[in-house]
Amino acid sequence: MIERYTRAEMGDIWTSENRFEKMLRVEIAVAEIQAGMGIIPAEAAAEIKKKAKFSLKRIYEIERKTKHDVIAFVSNVAENVGKFGAFVHYGMTSSDVLDTALSLQILDAEKVLLKSAQKLRASLLKSGKKYKTTLCAGRTHGIHAEPTSFGLKLLGFVAELDRNILRLKSAFANAAIVKLSGAVGTYSGQPSEVEEEVAKILGLKAETVATQVIPRDRHAELFTSLALLGGGIERLAVELRHLQRTEVGEVIEGFAKGQKGSSAMPHKRNPISGENLTGIARLLRGYAMAALENVALWHERDISHSSVERVIFPDAFIVTDYALDRLAGVIDALEVNEERMFANMDLSAGQLFSSHLLLHLVMAGLSREDAYQLVQSASHSLKKGEHLRDKVASQKKITKYLTKKSIFEIFSGRSHKKAIDGQVKRVLRELGSKD
Repeated sequence: MIERYTRAEMGDIWTSENRFEKMLRVEIAVAEIQAGMGIIPAEAAAEIKKKAKFSLKRIYEIERKTKHDVIAFVSNVAENVGKFGAFVHYGMTSSDVLDTALSLQILDAEKVLLKSAQKLRASLLKSGKKYKTTLCAGRTHGIHAEPTSFGLKLLGFVAELDRNILRLKSAFANAAIVKLSGAVGTYSGQPSEVEEEVAKILGLKAETVATQVIPRDRHAELFTSLALLGGGIERLAVELRHLQRTEVGEVIEGFAKGQKGSSAMPHKRNPISGENLTGIARLLRGYAMAALENVALWHERDISHSSVERVIFPDAFIVTDYALDRLAGVIDALEVNEERMFANMDLSAGQLFSSHLLLHLVMAGLSREDAYQLVQSASHSLKKGEHLRDKVASQKKITKYLTKKSIFEIFSGRSHKKAIDGQVKRVLRELGSKD
């Protein structure tokens, strides 16, 4: 499925052809600025702009001899420019064009990725609002805790996604860099003004201090942001996987006509998307670790980062975009069993309201320690068919402080519903959405 997805827009950004197209764009922009500053002949820049092109076949042919892809690229472009081909790549080193072209690819990837993130956000927000009053058991350690709503759960993931989007935007901005400072970053081949002007043309920022490469902490920040986004995707995927378990059965992934869940067991409807997304999050954490390893290069540079980046950039961006798109599809097609949610709340026989019972006993004058002991003892001694509400309503140690009417009010859940409703309204306001 991911292989098919690479034919889409994100995959196109990371093709070899697009990489060389971006490199060509850099070479042309540099020649234009150099000519304007009198560094190279104006006629040379005009010819480069008019005739500069490349052939993948020819680049690979030259590379087989030179063992250097940038030299092969420059040689091929120079061949096509002709007489003024010598001014292609004038005053530059390989990393000048490579790193700046990579920044252009990153800018394009940002547009696609943020579009997919917004698609997921819209799906989550829509479902969060739809199920805002659908009560279900909140769980801690996998055990019933207090009532919440399924919509509030989903709105929490919207808020997390918003934080991830903010982190990504900041990381993308810090990675949108032009670097034309030459072999060890001293601008010995051409003045820094060339870099500044090229940055304006390309929509990038000039590097503050470079070695021979753009410092890799910029890219590591981007990959750690992708990993955090993956963590958010995984957190939601794991939640849905748990809720789909047979014993819980509160949600289930959509199931297409003709789809099969198991080669041996025809009844199976498995949370395959959630499991797939969990695996992708593991990959993203691995890519982030590789990017962090790339930060500490030797002296002004080595090329240990190069082989790593040829893998992690296309892979990480493609699978992240894929994950966002797939998760949005899961949310849109999710089957929510509201009746099962209500039924599951009753499995703990009223224990979901133990904390409020504790608070009311304390407010009525009992010490917290004594109140806790009474509620815990009643909860832990429940027999099959018993309900905590009825048990405590029959205990004189508790009715000494609370009337049966107030006890039944505690277990009605009305205070929880009111609190949840208020929380949902506040969250929706903060998310910039109408109730």
